[in-house]
Amino acid sequence: MSDSFPHAAEEVLAFLRTHFGFGTWMVSRIQGNDWTVLRVNGDEPLAKPGATFSFDESYCRQMIEGKAPKVAPNCQAIASYYQAPCNRLVKIGAYIGLPLYHPNGELFGTLCAIDGEPQPEEITQELPLLEILSKLLNDLLKADILIESERRLLERVKTEATTDALTGILNRRGWDSVIDLEESRCRDYGNTAVVMAIDLDGLKKVNDTKGHAAGDALIVATAKTLPNCCRIGDCVARVGGDEFWVLMSDCGEDVAAAVTNRIRAGLSSQGIAASIGYARRCPDRG
Repeated sequence: MSDSFPHAAEEVLAFLRTHFGFGTWMVSRIQGNDWTVLRVNGDEPLAKPGATFSFDESYCRQMIEGKAPKVAPNCQAIASYYQAPCNRLVKIGAYIGLPLYHPNGELFGTLCAIDGEPQPEEITQELPLLEILSKLLNDLLKADILIESERRLLERVKTEATTDALTGILNRRGWDSVIDLEESRCRDYGNTAVVMAIDLDGLKKVNDTKGHAAGDALIVATAKTLPNCCRIGDCVARVGGDEFWVLMSDCGEDVAAAVTNRIRAGLSSQGIAASIGYARRCPDRG
C-alpha cells in the first residue's frame, strides 16, 4: 500500500472495485452537512472528485448513525436506505459504507460504494475484509493528518524569510507560496479553507494629514492586531499598501464568522477602521 492517504485511497478503491464489482467506490469527506467526494473509482457520473451533496440526505448518514447496515445487498429491503432523499439523484440497488475518523475521534468521512442493481447476499460475509481495509486506510489517514499539521507549521516558519519589511509578517511572495501549498492539501484531503481580505479605511487621509510615519504606525498596529485575533496556524500577510489577507485552514462558515468578529473588535479597540470580507474555498471549483 502507498505511503500517503491520497495514493492509498486510490489503490484501495481499485482493489475493492475489482474484488466486489460494485459500479462506483468512493472516499468522501464530511464537513457539517457537506458530503464531498475525495477519490472515486467507478462509472457514476455524479460521483466526481469535488462533487458535494447533502450529508443529511445520504446513505452514509444512515449507516453512521446505526440506522442501517454497513453492507446492504438490497437497499430496497431496508427502510432507512429506501426512504433516503438521495435516491432522487441516483439509482442505488446496493450499498457499502464504513466511517473514517480524524485522530481526535471526530468523523472525517466514509469509504463507500454504490451499485444500481442489488447484489448477492453473500457480500455481507465480506464485512471483516472491508473493516480491515478501512482500518488500514484510516490509520494512514490519521498519520497523514498529524504529519500535515506539523508540516503546515514548519511551512509558516520557513516563509518568514519572505516577510514584509515594515510589519514583519508575510509579504505577497510569502503568501503565494503558502496558498499554493494549502490548495494542494485541500485537493488531497478535502479540507475547507477561507481567505479573508482586510482593507484599511482612510490610510491615504492619515498619510496626507498626519504624515507617512503615522500611516506606517497604523499599518504596523494592524499587523500586530490581526494574528492575535486569529487562530494558531492561521496565516496573515500584507499583500499591498493597506491590504491584508488571512488564510484560515480547516475552517467552516461558523469559524470564519467568529474570527471576523474578533478582528473587527480587535481593530476597533485600536481605533482602526477597516473593510473586511471573506470567501470559502469551493471543493468543486477550487
